[in-house]
Parts: sequence; structure tokens; C-alpha cells
Amino acid sequence: MDFTDQRLSYEKGTLDQTSIPESPFELLHAWMSEAIEQSVQEPYAMNLATCGADNKPSVRIVLLREITATGIVFYTNYESAKGQDIAENPNAEALFFWHELERQIRISGKIAKIDAKKSAAYFQKRPHDSQVGAWVSQPQSGEVANREVMEEKFAQLQADYPENLAVPTPEFWGGYEITVEKIEFWQGRANRMHDRLVYMQDNNEGASTWTTKRLLP
Repeated sequence: MDFTDQRLSYEKGTLDQTSIPESPFELLHAWMSEAIEQSVQEPYAMNLATCGADNKPSVRIVLLREITATGIVFYTNYESAKGQDIAENPNAEALFFWHELERQIRISGKIAKIDAKKSAAYFQKRPHDSQVGAWVSQPQSGEVANREVMEEKFAQLQADYPENLAVPTPEFWGGYEITVEKIEFWQGRANRMHDRLVYMQDNNEGASTWTTKRLLP
């Protein structure tokens, strides 16, 4: 398949360095809110890139579940391939791409587990069958003989934990937070003259401030 003749001109917005807020989190909130208002499908879906001790990068889609004062939070299986990468290398990147708005956001930073109580509180908010399904993935990314094995385990767990019974939070499951060190906002423009503005964290005598710069497209 050859896509060399495919072209699309991005002309839906601009990004002016003189009018952006001092904190990247203000702009992150604003862009996320606009994506929700514009009915972007699952705007909180993000590509998560990790790299373990083998120096081989891995990327997959995860769902953003919270924007905190310092970073972004998602939940997953700690024993998964991504969990192993994170245990070996705490550096990660996340990427949001909203085609409808011709925008991207790249977030770089250190990643670490969140408090277990907070993870448990979120786990209990999930739909009952999703809670049960988390117990099937033990470990996530592990090999399974066939789908029937998964279905049988799921059915057994549903019997063990019917709708009226609380599903315990697995110790191997919980949240991670990427503490933002750098965040780039990308707005598509015509003629490939895209707007790219990046915030860099500047820790000065214990006070966290941000510097910004424009990047060439």
C-alpha cells in the first residue's frame, strides 16, 4: 500500500506563545475540556511509551483517569509488560492525538505507583464485570492456551463474586502517575507550518516554575 500521494491540510486552529498560560496544566485542562465539548471519541485515550532494561521501547493505548496538580494518572496491571518496563526504567512518555482538532499533546516525565488506597477506591468504582476481568489477567500480557481458558476463569470468578458481592482489589493492580517534566502542545497548521510550544519544568530553589519555547515544525 502506497500513501505517498495522501495529503491533508491542517487549518483548524493556531497556538500563540504570547497568550498561553504560565502553567501547562491550565492549557492541558483547556484543551481536554475542548476535546470533550467537541465530542472527540475517548479524548482521554493516550499512547503510553515505556522502555525497560532491554532498551527496546514499547507503546500501547491506556486511558487517562485523572489530571493532578503535578501529573497524569492511569491504572493497569503492575505485573504486565508495561509494569515490568516501569520497574526497570521510571522514564515514560504519553501522547494524546485528537484528529478532529488537529492537535497533539506530548507529556514526558518520571512514573511511579500511586497510593494503594487511592487505587483501591478507583477499582471499586469500576463496573463489576471489569473488576472481575482484572483478576483474569494474572499476569496481564502472560500467555494463555486459548480463549476458552479465559472465559472459564471469568465465569468462575463471576460465580465467586456475584453482583451483590464486593470484588477485592488485586494487589497486582493499581495506578501510576507520570509526574510531568516536559509537555509539548502541537497545533496543526497549513503548509506543514505547525505550531509547537513546549513547557519545561524549572526547579529553582525548591520552587517549581515553567519555561516555554517554540519549536520548529
